[in-house]
Amino acid sequence: MRTSAWPTLVLAAICICAGLLYAADGPRAQSEGPKANAKADSTQTSAQAAAASAPQTAEQKFKNIQVLKGIPADQMIPSMQFIAASLGVECEYCHVAHANEKDDKKPKLAARKMMTMMMQIDADNFKGEREVTCYTCHRGSVHPVGVPILSAENASASPTSAEGAAPAPALPSPQTILDKYLAAVGGAEAVQKIRTRVQAGNIEVSGKKSPIEINSRAPNQRISTSHVGSNVSVTAYNGEAGWLSTPNGVRPMSPAERQAASIDAQLYFPEWLPKAYQDFKTLPGETIDGKSTYLVTAIGTGQVPLNLYFDQQSGLLLRLVRFAETPLGKNPTQIDYADYRVVDGLKIPYRWALARPNGRFTIQIDDVKQNVPVDEKLFVMPNAPEAPKNP
Repeated sequence: MRTSAWPTLVLAAICICAGLLYAADGPRAQSEGPKANAKADSTQTSAQAAAASAPQTAEQKFKNIQVLKGIPADQMIPSMQFIAASLGVECEYCHVAHANEKDDKKPKLAARKMMTMMMQIDADNFKGEREVTCYTCHRGSVHPVGVPILSAENASASPTSAEGAAPAPALPSPQTILDKYLAAVGGAEAVQKIRTRVQAGNIEVSGKKSPIEINSRAPNQRISTSHVGSNVSVTAYNGEAGWLSTPNGVRPMSPAERQAASIDAQLYFPEWLPKAYQDFKTLPGETIDGKSTYLVTAIGTGQVPLNLYFDQQSGLLLRLVRFAETPLGKNPTQIDYADYRVVDGLKIPYRWALARPNGRFTIQIDDVKQNVPVDEKLFVMPNAPEAPKNP
């Protein structure tokens, strides 16, 4: 494979906003003429209903899909976000603005070949598992690094390989770390005493601050409302369904978004965590804001994989990284927690910074009230508008 082919490894679409992609009509059931009896009518009606309720595929919803055929339509945008982060590019690198279905740009045509090649490598060498992805070579750049980078230090002199180096200290068990975390926030009794939480503060995006309010109800309902000028942005999860506001109204969350929201909504997170996940491992963590951490990985049936970084001294959670699966790789979301304060006997973060492939923001809380009335109607999902159709 020639290195010169790699700079054009870019996906056909990198748009974050679904509104820039053109929706297509789904399959329509066709009439088969008069039926012999009522049973046949009933059978056809059931088949039509099943077809109508089946999730759309990418090629049914979007125009000119060539490689990612068959994937769920709601995985298309996360796949594009994965490539955007892997190559450090924006939509227009591959796309004609406001005409994403066109093939006018060479990077888009080359992207299809590169995606096919990547999938074939994984199929031939890794049993179809996504071991090789766009990020494997690109590392956030359009031009992959094809030459080894020389370190300023001699690798052979590193402490890990030096003769007589001190062995790494033994790591505590995951259960020990999780128990210390629960104790650090105030203990199980303090956690369970909280039935509602209302937080008010500011969300900072690209240096601009806007008011935000977050209402939570136990055990796993949460709605955040931010105000940017005259626009209101809502992210909500009611324990079963999730929804987001958009310029065109409200849209339901995708399954991946809903899974992520269900974690953020856990009011009893320190106690919920060891019950929801079954497989924990302790690894050396990294230094976060000058604090040494332990890394605990968590895997659970039906749950989003987590990497959790706990302060070795205080036991508090400093960072959570979760991973959303896409057909091309895993999209990470990192949340850094800080400014812990005690409210009603429970220690909670007043600041958290969230970073993901399509952007980042920081929330700073100024006021917290717990066990105050929170209107149940906030958690009733509004009716979503109908998806646009092709003219």
